[in-house]
Amino acid sequence: MINKLFIANRGEIALRIIRSCQQLGIETVLGVSVADQHSTPAKLADSTVLLGPAPAADSYLNVDRVIAAARQSGADALHPGYGFLSEKTGLAEACAANGIVFVGPAPAHLLAVGDKLRARHAAAEAGLPLVPGAAISTAVDAEALARSIGLPVLLKAVGGGGGRGMKVVRKLDELAALVTLAGAEAKAAFADARLYMERYVESGRHIEVQVLGDGVDVIHLGTRDCSVQRRYQKLIEEAPAPVLKPELRAAIEQAAVAFARHLQYRSAGTVEFLYDCDREAFYFLEMNARIQVEHPVTEMICGVDLIAQQIRIAEGRPLGFRQQEVLQRGHSIECRLNAEDPANDFMPSPGVVTEAVFPSGPGVRVDTHIEAGSVVPPNYDSLLAKLIVHGSDRADAVQKMQQALARCHINGIVTNIGLLQRLLVEPAFVQGGATTALLPAMLAKGV
Repeated sequence: MINKLFIANRGEIALRIIRSCQQLGIETVLGVSVADQHSTPAKLADSTVLLGPAPAADSYLNVDRVIAAARQSGADALHPGYGFLSEKTGLAEACAANGIVFVGPAPAHLLAVGDKLRARHAAAEAGLPLVPGAAISTAVDAEALARSIGLPVLLKAVGGGGGRGMKVVRKLDELAALVTLAGAEAKAAFADARLYMERYVESGRHIEVQVLGDGVDVIHLGTRDCSVQRRYQKLIEEAPAPVLKPELRAAIEQAAVAFARHLQYRSAGTVEFLYDCDREAFYFLEMNARIQVEHPVTEMICGVDLIAQQIRIAEGRPLGFRQQEVLQRGHSIECRLNAEDPANDFMPSPGVVTEAVFPSGPGVRVDTHIEAGSVVPPNYDSLLAKLIVHGSDRADAVQKMQQALARCHINGIVTNIGLLQRLLVEPAFVQGGATTALLPAMLAKGV
C-alpha cells in the first residue's frame, strides 16, 4: 500500500492528485520550484520539498533533483501528473532503482509508445489501421513518399508531440524547407530530429479512448472528442464523442483495448485516433501513457476517479471493476481556461490574478490552482483552470457550459474566456461533430 506520495508536478494537476490522495488517506509531498513555493497546491499538500529555481529545466524536468527530493521526503511512491517528466522512461527507471513506486506505466510501455515509430509498429502488430506514411531521413525520401501517398502531407516529430515539429505541406516545392524547419524544431524540443510523414487529413476529428490496464486485463471508459484545437493544442474536450454511429464507436473502443492488451499495459492511458470524415475511416495516431488534461470529462460520465485508479494499479492490485460495469451517463464538456491573449496571437499573459470567480452548482466542476492573489509565472504552461460541466445530454451540457463561462471572471491577466464563449455558440460546435479545422477557420475570419 502507498502511504506517502511525492507529486512531481505543479498547478491544477498537482492539486487534483492531492485531492484524490486526501480521499484515500495518503500523505502528500509536493515538489515545488521557487516560483511555486506559495502556490495553492503547496498550501494544501501535507509538506513540500524545494526542487530548484523557476526554470523547468532546473526543477520539474530534472530527474536527479526530483528523485533526490522524493527520497528526502521519505515518499514510497511518485506521481508525475502530465507533461514535464510524466512520459520519460528515465524517471520511471530512476524510481525503480531507488525503491519508489512509479504511479504510471512500466518503463517498457513508455518506451513502446513514447517513440511514434515504435508506437506505429506496435499498432500495426495489434491490427489497428494506420494513416498512410513512413519515417523520412532526407528531403529526397520525403519527396518520394509525398508523391506516393499524395499531397497534402503532414510532417511530425518522432520523439514528441504538442504541435512542435509538425508542418502541413501542400506543395512539393515547399517540402525541403519544411523538412529542415520541422527537424530543427523537433531537435530543439525533444533532442530528437527524426521525422515521419503521413497523409494529411483535411476534414478530421480527434477521437480518443480512455483505457485502464493492470498488466493482465484492459478495459475502456468510452470515447472523448478533442477536435477543437489551435496549433494542435486542445481547447475543448467532451465525452462521449458526439455524432458517431454505434458500430463506429464500438470499433474505435475495441481498437484501443486491443492496442493496450497487445502491450500488456498497466495504468491509465489514452489511445488517440484520427477520424477522416471524408473517407469515414479512423486511424491510430498515438498513445499517451499518462493521465490526460481532459480526464475529468470521462470521470463525469463514468463516475470513476482515474487518479485513484492509477494509484490502485500502482499498488499492484487488479482492476476494481469489469467492462460491463462501466456505465456512461449523460454528456460532459471541458474548456481549458488559459492565460493567453487570443487578440495577440495567443501570447502568454503572466502576472498577478486580481480576481478569480468561478461558477458552481449541480453539474459544474472547476479544477484550478488559482485564486485572487495567485501569481502566474512566465516559466510554465498557461493553463489556469479547467471548467467542466455534466448534462443529461449534449444539448444540456452545451447550455450549461455557455452559462458557466458567463459566470467566470478572471482579472489581472488576459485569458481566452471570450474565445471559448464564441466557440460555444458556433453552429458547427453546437451541432456536434466539429472537425479540427473549426477554430483555425474562425480565427482566419477574425471571429
